[in-house]
Amino acid sequence: MDPLTLALARWQFAITAIYHFFFVPLTLGLSILVAVMETYYVRTGEEKYKRMTQFWGKLFVINFVLGVVTGILQEFHFGMNWSEYSRFVGDVFGAPLAIEALLAFFLESTFLGVWIFGWDRISKRLHLLAIWLVAIASNLSALWILIANSFMQEPVGFVLRSGRAEMNNFLALATNPNVFTQFPHAVIAGLTTASFFVMGISAYHLLRRTHLEVFRPSMRIGLIAGMIATFLVAFTGHFQGIHLVETQPMKIAAANALWHTSQPAPLNLIAWVDQQEQTNRLALSLPALESFLAHNSFTARVEGIKELQQEMVAHYGPGYYIPPVAITFWSFRIMVGLGIWLLLLSFYAYYLYRKGRLEDKPAVLKAVLYSLPLPYVANTAGWAMTEVGRQPWIVYGLQRVEQALSPCVTSGQLLITLLGFTFLLGILVVLDVSLLTRFAKQGPKEAGTAKPEKEVSLWS
Repeated sequence: MDPLTLALARWQFAITAIYHFFFVPLTLGLSILVAVMETYYVRTGEEKYKRMTQFWGKLFVINFVLGVVTGILQEFHFGMNWSEYSRFVGDVFGAPLAIEALLAFFLESTFLGVWIFGWDRISKRLHLLAIWLVAIASNLSALWILIANSFMQEPVGFVLRSGRAEMNNFLALATNPNVFTQFPHAVIAGLTTASFFVMGISAYHLLRRTHLEVFRPSMRIGLIAGMIATFLVAFTGHFQGIHLVETQPMKIAAANALWHTSQPAPLNLIAWVDQQEQTNRLALSLPALESFLAHNSFTARVEGIKELQQEMVAHYGPGYYIPPVAITFWSFRIMVGLGIWLLLLSFYAYYLYRKGRLEDKPAVLKAVLYSLPLPYVANTAGWAMTEVGRQPWIVYGLQRVEQALSPCVTSGQLLITLLGFTFLLGILVVLDVSLLTRFAKQGPKEAGTAKPEKEVSLWS
């Protein structure tokens, strides 16, 4: 296998997946928040909640439509660049992906259309039901995709026949233990993204003193959802890590750059990783904390990378089974570090809100505004750790990445399509950000003529 061809194929899938995942978390979380906002409108009948729902719903639709376009591209990768992977897992992957498309996505798209065109044409309660079905279907779509991804992380419900994985237990596939930790973490990460999206845009208008009747309650909803989501995303992430200790111990060891088995094991806060020498040139550690994170015990034993490499050679045969440690290590720290910041910021901002002092603290509002992109960075870092940390496996314990590549693709073809996809999908991301920014600054309908009560420099 040509190393350049393999590297280009991996980069192409990684870049297109990152582009697509730029849209996904906001879709998952904002669908729920828009449904909550419309529930307020139906229960109270207050016009401000209708305007609020329509405003955030418009931003949701923009993000959803552009996200669908980037998602379609992912399917073509399997057949074109990774045909050996498709041949190997096609009989397993087909069922959850088909259910996602035929059930969840069609349900989501259908009722989104009803919601968009149903204002003042159907009853309030039916219209509310439509957006709740959109929210449920959006997250069901994520569930089935993560069921498929969980097979790559922890293969279950299959038998090997003639060099292929064939599903023999659909229930086992659908109830993969990995799903019960991965799905809640991903969905709550989406809610975190949406919460800070709502909080950030609301902070912008509170700073400018525009459309206060809409953005004050929007901020309250965003703050409450943000506090809950940032706490739960840390909670579910902890239990996901404990599960990975049992199923993918090499990923956990790499995420901590722990080269040798230790009892108790320190948590490396910072490490200069030298993978070639299999050591850390420089490390700042906290004693015993990795033992607690991995096993809920400060005295537990945590296996190191070198010992795990020896175990995998004994189990799977000769080979190099260590993932890119530096990427896995730092992506985990970016995710956790940003998560801690978002957690503290949401709780502090809510404390000020409850005291009636948030709007008198422009520095805090600006911190909320400028933190809007951070959940996107944390989401990307989390997926980098999840996928890179599984290397060299594409299906853990069953198929290595180099075994999954299509035999007839060339580095030239991959380079051309890599550049093309990067450029075209980049345009969609720029378009999404531009449209969201434009309509976010414009504010809700029927309030476009409102003048700022106070001009505030966002950089002062």
